[in-house]
Amino acid sequence: MYIAIAGNIGSGKTTLTTKLAEHFNWEPRFESTEDNPYLKDFYGDMPRWSFHLQVYFLNSRFRQVEDLVNRKQLVIQDRSIYEDAHVFSKALHAGGELCDRDYGNFIHLFDSMVSYMPAPELLIYLKADTDKLVSQIKKRGRDYEQSISESYLASLNTLYNDWIGQYSHGKLLVIDMNDRDFVNNQDDLESIIKQVENKLNN
Repeated sequence: MYIAIAGNIGSGKTTLTTKLAEHFNWEPRFESTEDNPYLKDFYGDMPRWSFHLQVYFLNSRFRQVEDLVNRKQLVIQDRSIYEDAHVFSKALHAGGELCDRDYGNFIHLFDSMVSYMPAPELLIYLKADTDKLVSQIKKRGRDYEQSISESYLASLNTLYNDWIGQYSHGKLLVIDMNDRDFVNNQDDLESIIKQVENKLNN
């Protein structure tokens, strides 16, 4: 059994993954960004590197799930494999950064991979408006993220909401992050922990 946290760039996935892992004694699995060989190139030239980046992320998350299936300890994953297909590659295709041929190949690859892997026991979606995302991105100060446009984040939010509205692979918990600060407000963190417990126990 594993849990996945989904959400747009800057929504708080990595931080919440860390805090839930610490609280429940779960094993965290994080999205690979620091050692990603395509990320900086991608933000500099999306059409040139979008397919490479998406395949890298897809393979990375597939290998995470492949590894955690054999572990006895519950694992919590920072970002789900579904977002690669239903959000990011779709946004790149719609924006012209991912051509029809590459997009089609990516979706076929995704379909083949997910047919061999279990769905998460619980998917936690961190929902946040564009203004909140921009603020969080500026606050954490990653150089390669500073060029991300508000319109791109807004388009991702639309795709996230469409995907979450049709999600049917298992239990789903949607958390509105706009008025929450679980880093500095213990009550907010405890509220999220309680919601996670209730979903899992039900």
